Amino acid sequence: MTDLPPDRNTSDDSNPDTGVRRHRGPVAGAPRWVKVFGIIAVVLVLLFVISHLAGGGMGGHTP
Repeated sequence: MTDLPPDRNTSDDSNPDTGVRRHRGPVAGAPRWVKVFGIIAVVLVLLFVISHLAGGGMGGHTP
């Protein structure tokens, strides 16, 4: 079996003639709005927990 020549673009995406890197396309991961809502949810949960630990509780709902 013959060996295939190495692919020029596997280790480096830069063009040797121009020195410009090619755009690789979209990055895998969660969209920005999902990250923003996640951060907001974490902050609200932390505020709720801190309020309860500080003795604030649920206000006047306890006898």
